Amino acid sequence: MSKIKIIPIGGVREFGKNMYLVEVDQTIFVLDCGLKYPESEMLGVDCVIPDLTYLVENAERIAGVFLTHGHADSIGALPYLLSEIDVPVFGSELTIELAKLNTKNYDGSKKFDDFHVVSETTEIDFGEATISFFSTTHTIPESLGIVISTKKSGNIVYTGDFRFDPAVKEGYKTNMGRLAEIGHSGVLALLSASANALSTVQSASESEIHDKIFDIIDDSEGRVIIACNSGNIGRIQQVLDIALQLGRRVAFTGKDMEQIVETATRLKKLRVDKSKIISPKNIGKFPDNELIIVETGRMGEPLHSLELMATNKHKYVKIKEGDLVYSVTSPSLAFETMVARTEDLVYRAGGVMKMLGSDLRVSGNANARDLQFMLDLIKPKNLIPVQGEYRELKAHADLAMEMGFPANHIFLAKRGEIVSFNKGKMVPDGVVPADNVMIDGAGIGDIGSVVLRDRKVLSEEGIFISVITIDRQKKKIVSKAMVHTRGFVFVKASRDLMNEAANLVNLATEKYLNETKDFDWADIKGAIRDALGKFLYEQTKRKPAILPIVMEAKKPQKIEYYNR
Repeated sequence: MSKIKIIPIGGVREFGKNMYLVEVDQTIFVLDCGLKYPESEMLGVDCVIPDLTYLVENAERIAGVFLTHGHADSIGALPYLLSEIDVPVFGSELTIELAKLNTKNYDGSKKFDDFHVVSETTEIDFGEATISFFSTTHTIPESLGIVISTKKSGNIVYTGDFRFDPAVKEGYKTNMGRLAEIGHSGVLALLSASANALSTVQSASESEIHDKIFDIIDDSEGRVIIACNSGNIGRIQQVLDIALQLGRRVAFTGKDMEQIVETATRLKKLRVDKSKIISPKNIGKFPDNELIIVETGRMGEPLHSLELMATNKHKYVKIKEGDLVYSVTSPSLAFETMVARTEDLVYRAGGVMKMLGSDLRVSGNANARDLQFMLDLIKPKNLIPVQGEYRELKAHADLAMEMGFPANHIFLAKRGEIVSFNKGKMVPDGVVPADNVMIDGAGIGDIGSVVLRDRKVLSEEGIFISVITIDRQKKKIVSKAMVHTRGFVFVKASRDLMNEAANLVNLATEKYLNETKDFDWADIKGAIRDALGKFLYEQTKRKPAILPIVMEAKKPQKIEYYNR
């Protein structure tokens, strides 16, 4: 029998950042390579990617990266991986084109070109295992599930994002016959998406969604600003079709959107009447009731861009009286606070904001019944719920047990946990590095918990800076302390507090210089920080970040001049 290990590097007990490793003997197959958007406490962070340490250390054993679809949660971390290691990448035609856009936009991977287009009829023999695919239904065309067939141990199946909807158009359909065929051939383990496992409500069909969007836009007498995820090609197509029906023109204001629309149109995955598309620069040349503005924002997240529109900071659009902002995407729970704040800003600017999700149950992910249907089709011996927070993984496990699935054949893996198979049974087998790696501008992984904690303190309590100059040899203060603050107190109204704080720095410094024999720069700064911290908390009940700066007075150097 083959020796099989499954390692979730990301995508378990969290939303997004999907990446799963399947090891068959000595060969590693990487399933998806995604990122996730930062949560509210990750101040200043652009995105979060999986820890790639284990893959970099075992690069020679990697057969390839296999992508299920073209959303950021599946392809977003690819540029960072490919800047570290050179391995082939496989995916459907649209997925590969979107992956190419990602890699070309990043300096470390822009020269990479080892991409391979596959479809559900493709089979790739790697010796230890054969890789094949099956079509699934999601909000983007050409989504695929992945099958890793071993010679003697059975199949490992990874669904990727999916749902069942028999009414979808060509390019989005699930191949039910293929799923039944896979189940009949014997499945050792199923890695099944769980993001919507808590819902038993049937998601609205695409035709119902189309009709609702049509009615909302048709009823609007002014501009309609559509907030959408740039990867939701199906929703973009609906908006374009409705614009054509209602005689409105469409302007795309997100850079990501422009590139994706151009790529999808070239591949004939998106039907666009170019006569109805206008440049965002020309928005002001058309009557409001003839315009639809589609905004996706940076990295496909539209909320920040809507805030800029509402506060007159957006490059092209300023929300005004009569505007309707219509969100046709379903933000995760981590963005609920941001959604509420954005909605408030839109109303303050004079606009109105509506959510598609308020009227219809909208999700690109399988609900509870879909998940049970998938289990019934695939008939796996073992289940590893993936792609979801813990409560969703647990709900998925409960759904399986409701069908009579044995509890000891379900594994709720932690990030980085190795799941091995011993005579067909799943057992924990150690861990690999799988921390969050935060991307901030050009920095990769240089933002850790300490930095985030400091940013949180700065955002909530402000900063307090003290500057003092000493003569270390004479053990005396040369220039008495000056104090400054930002985001802590209003200086003009707190003169007494500032003066007392400065005197306290002088006293702490004198005490350290007089009582300490072995001078240490860290110790004197610590003494000042401790004294200030206690005093400021007693006076204000707040704990700002305290930055003590201690400078040393140097004797002037004697400069000799030579006649030339």
